[in-house]
Amino acid sequence: MIDESTIQKIFDAVNVVEVIQDFVSLKRAGTNYKGMCPFHDEKTPSFVVSPAKGIYKCFGCGAAGNSVKFVMDHEKFSYAESLRYLAKKYNIEIIEKEISGKEAEEKKERESLLIVNEFAKNYFISQMNESGEGKSIALPYFTERGFKISTIEKFELGWSPSKKDSLTKTAIEKGYKINFLQTVGLTITKEETNYSFDRFADRVIFPIHSLAGKIIGFGGRTLRADKNIAKYLNSPDSEIYNKSKILYGLFFAKNSIIKHDKCFMVEGYTDVISMHQSGIENVVASSGTSLTESQIKLVRKFTENLTIIYDGDFAGIKASLRGIDMVLSEGMNVKIVLLPEGEDPDSFSKKLKFDDYQKYIDENEQDFIKFKTKLLLEDAQNDPVKRAGVISDIVKSISVINDSILRAEYIKECSSIIKIREEDLYSEVANKISDKFGKQVGYQPDRKQAIKQNFAVKQSKSSYDPIEKEIIYYLLNFGTFSICINHETKEKQSVAEYITSQIIHEELEFTNNIYNIIFDDCAKLIAQNKKVDSAYFALHQDPEVSNVISDIISPEPELSRIWTKNGASPENIENKIETNVPLIIDKFKLKNIQFRIESLLQEIKNIEPGDNSGKLLELLNTLKPLDDYKKALTEHTEKSALL
Repeated sequence: MIDESTIQKIFDAVNVVEVIQDFVSLKRAGTNYKGMCPFHDEKTPSFVVSPAKGIYKCFGCGAAGNSVKFVMDHEKFSYAESLRYLAKKYNIEIIEKEISGKEAEEKKERESLLIVNEFAKNYFISQMNESGEGKSIALPYFTERGFKISTIEKFELGWSPSKKDSLTKTAIEKGYKINFLQTVGLTITKEETNYSFDRFADRVIFPIHSLAGKIIGFGGRTLRADKNIAKYLNSPDSEIYNKSKILYGLFFAKNSIIKHDKCFMVEGYTDVISMHQSGIENVVASSGTSLTESQIKLVRKFTENLTIIYDGDFAGIKASLRGIDMVLSEGMNVKIVLLPEGEDPDSFSKKLKFDDYQKYIDENEQDFIKFKTKLLLEDAQNDPVKRAGVISDIVKSISVINDSILRAEYIKECSSIIKIREEDLYSEVANKISDKFGKQVGYQPDRKQAIKQNFAVKQSKSSYDPIEKEIIYYLLNFGTFSICINHETKEKQSVAEYITSQIIHEELEFTNNIYNIIFDDCAKLIAQNKKVDSAYFALHQDPEVSNVISDIISPEPELSRIWTKNGASPENIENKIETNVPLIIDKFKLKNIQFRIESLLQEIKNIEPGDNSGKLLELLNTLKPLDDYKKALTEHTEKSALL
């Protein structure tokens, strides 16, 4: 038990911003701090920390509490564990008696697993520094790789003896239960013989830390040249460890990532350790696995800027590219650094001083999309089939980017690199987005071909078109309301689902880019089966977006002529949603179609007399279905307006 006076010392010492900043990247916002909530997925920060009150509050998911509660919820600690963690952080002494085997059995399984791992870590360290094997095999391996003793101690590296059951026997003798050793993967038991032995026997050990510094798993590397022996072994998944959800070195890197607002990603344990030793500490490793969504979200808690460092292995680079689309879809900025041939981050960091290494990175960082485009084109060369595959691959990557402005920039640059028209890339990207969103919300396109004319050119009308404003108004204020979309089948859809599916299906765009940003955020929420309402946007990080939203969700928004014509008022809008939302969407479609027709007519007008390229016929064939669609939609809209 921790006595009351010690608890009070802990509460007096803790600073809620300092505690939470170990896990979440926070930025000052007036007297408070804001960041991305660690308890639910979000695109814009809704997590607010108040240093004056000593509390945090997420306006997205409702999570709230003080420093102790945060550590409990984030690290899945008990109340006592959370207090111990904070006491250690603030150098407050807590006197505790050594835990016995019986007491370990009575504790919760998670705590017991952490205790067993902590014992194993200390055992591996002692074996490396005190045993004959450790001093003659393991320690020289690390020092010959250039690791200083201080670095070895910092990362708590160790040695598992070659005797097959050394750790298991020692742990049982000290009162640790075999079932906990088996659960965390330190011990393997053969059922037929009931013989228990060490998983990591005869390997150097790399402990894996949680964000709070707890030992949650291990990586073991053999020093033997036998190809029949796996070079690396990892702890199996357990309640405290999941390889796809952790990043090696993040515990040591998190403060540096926040400081530099950038994270470097490498492949292995030694890459991380060597770069730390060279002075570049904002670095983590995926530990040989393909990047996962959980790992990406871990990085995004601290920064939106990720730089991946590759060695010169083309096959390895090509294979890893597939996972980076997930990083782009999370709204992160991804860059690539390609090291000289034959080098990896471990070897390269030993050859260069900190300033030279940093200079190399700064001079060789490349934007991911450009890097990927050039890399795949070099592989395709003049093969038309491979070239078509490259274009498809690049289009897929661009389509997952949520920021419409950034998508447009990439399309422009890739058009120049690939030597293909921007209009064609725009069309393919729009199709990818539409198809993906259609699958996510269950929407089946039925008239796509009729309006497939590209909409790359922006409209020049007022950016505050009342129709556009009205759509955003209903999207934010009534997104969760249900409307009937098929009166025969009585099928219903939320206002947010209806609006987003219609706009994406028809490839429509707002003339006001702020509306595009808001719409993209809403579409992302729908795709993640999350609720769309104004509360989500209450703390938007972009002041321009915040200003527009404040105007749109005000108690008495300015009503467009469409609404006043139909007798709408702030009091009765709710009753007219089912009629007026489809009507305003139809008006928006008509406005977009009219612009497309005008653009086509201008292109036709600009065709030189005697041009035999077939361009005129192509434009006329595109114009005809658009004109037919406009007439049908106009008739439908006029009838709806009379209802």
